[in-house]
Amino acid sequence: MEQNLPLDELSTAVGRIKGLLLTEEKVDRAVQILARAIKDAIPGTIGAGVSLMDTHGRRTSAGFTDRVVQRADALQYELGQGPCLTAWAAEETVLVDDVRTDPRWPQWSAAVSSLPIRSVVSAALVTGKECIGALKIYAALPAAYDPGTGQLLELFAAPAATLLSHIQTSEAPHRISENLQTALHRRDTINRACGILMERHGLNHEAALQHLMQQARERDTTLVQLSAELTAGTPADRN
Repeated sequence: MEQNLPLDELSTAVGRIKGLLLTEEKVDRAVQILARAIKDAIPGTIGAGVSLMDTHGRRTSAGFTDRVVQRADALQYELGQGPCLTAWAAEETVLVDDVRTDPRWPQWSAAVSSLPIRSVVSAALVTGKECIGALKIYAALPAAYDPGTGQLLELFAAPAATLLSHIQTSEAPHRISENLQTALHRRDTINRACGILMERHGLNHEAALQHLMQQARERDTTLVQLSAELTAGTPADRN
């Protein structure tokens, strides 16, 4: 039976954004499509957003699915602190188990205390040697996300960064770059491997992804290489 994997939402979003490239529509529309795809793909998420930033961390464009995301993001930029800005500055994924107890951004945490936000994940949008922004998701419950969720968001970030960079720089808007094709191939390979493990072991997608990551670490190989071996029929999964 065919699995409807969460990351299929990304394929749909990419297809729609290719159309935006063809018609040279603005980047605002692209980030809005991505935000909706992310929210739909990750269970427990009450809102998602995409922010593009300049070299000083100032927001230049944003897409969000809900007003609560808009408000939480606006407070980050007003206060100059928060998980999204940290993800951008450090070029890494930031996981927040509980906004109310996390000590990293005291002003922002206090400012959003009245909002229905407890858990957050934000992933950097890195293209080439530049970080152009961040993706973020919010949940109403504490500990709603784990490191596997961060990995899932990163799978969105790779092709998303390349797409948005294309639109921003207007480089060959009718073509999708080799880097994007590579990122999408990586995502599809991992997605197919997760599907095999889901069917084989009765796992959900996030558990299958965690299993793959653990196996990759134990065998000192990459997640993509392990996934490719599994989908090619190599006995990569021995457990």
